[in-house]
Amino acid sequence: MNTLSTVLIVVGLFLLGGVYSFAKQKLPRGVIVLLGLASAMCLVAGVMRLQGVWA
Repeated sequence: MNTLSTVLIVVGLFLLGGVYSFAKQKLPRGVIVLLGLASAMCLVAGVMRLQGVWA
């Protein structure tokens, strides 16, 4: 497992936890959506890098 892919996946999961936390705190929807998009991009980038390692 590549170090960068691991970091991207961990950051994506951290941001996903932030989405859950912000949603429970009833913060503005724009902040939650932006954080969710950043989380999704990190997770997708990490998984795509993993596919490059395993291919």
